[in-house]
Amino acid sequence: MTKHTEGQDVGLVETVKEGIVSTIEGTGDVAGAMVDTVSKTVAKTIGGIGNIAGSLVSATSQVAQGTIHAAVEVGGDLGDAAKGVVLGVLRGTKNAGDAGLQAIGHTAESVIKTTASTAGDLGSAAKGLVEGAVEGAREVGLDTAQAASAAATGALRAAGEVGSEAGSQVRQAVSGTIAGVRVVLKEPLKSDGSKTQH
Repeated sequence: MTKHTEGQDVGLVETVKEGIVSTIEGTGDVAGAMVDTVSKTVAKTIGGIGNIAGSLVSATSQVAQGTIHAAVEVGGDLGDAAKGVVLGVLRGTKNAGDAGLQAIGHTAESVIKTTASTAGDLGSAAKGLVEGAVEGAREVGLDTAQAASAAATGALRAAGEVGSEAGSQVRQAVSGTIAGVRVVLKEPLKSDGSKTQH
């Protein structure tokens, strides 16, 4: 019933990108523009579709793409952009519990894939994702360690799909303590592992 989603996808990506670019050009505040614009866009988008898991994942992915493309266009810091995406998604959806952790993981994957497609700094983006997850978790009442783990694991999963060098960059960036929280990586299943062979 949603055959028209491809056109909507492009529309949302462009809407987010244009909104962030114009806000940044108007204020010069890259980090603030990311968080504010993404949060408002996600809240509006989610409000329009209801909190349906598939729709939330799709909207989150599109918002992440638009945000990273905007950061690249204005020469913004990808770490700030990634942090703003996660914060915005958590503020926009106001999800606590498992839904919030899933939103963080999906957002992290989208940000890393989009960053890789723009040849951006994956390490900076991955660290920003964890910082945003920790700050957002505090705001919406999620466990900060679980939020940091969800962001790092989602980033690592996406980087692994990009390639081994990308995986190494992200693993190095998210290892240790970030924003006062010790990051615990949950190793993603490898697509070429014995249990997933076709």
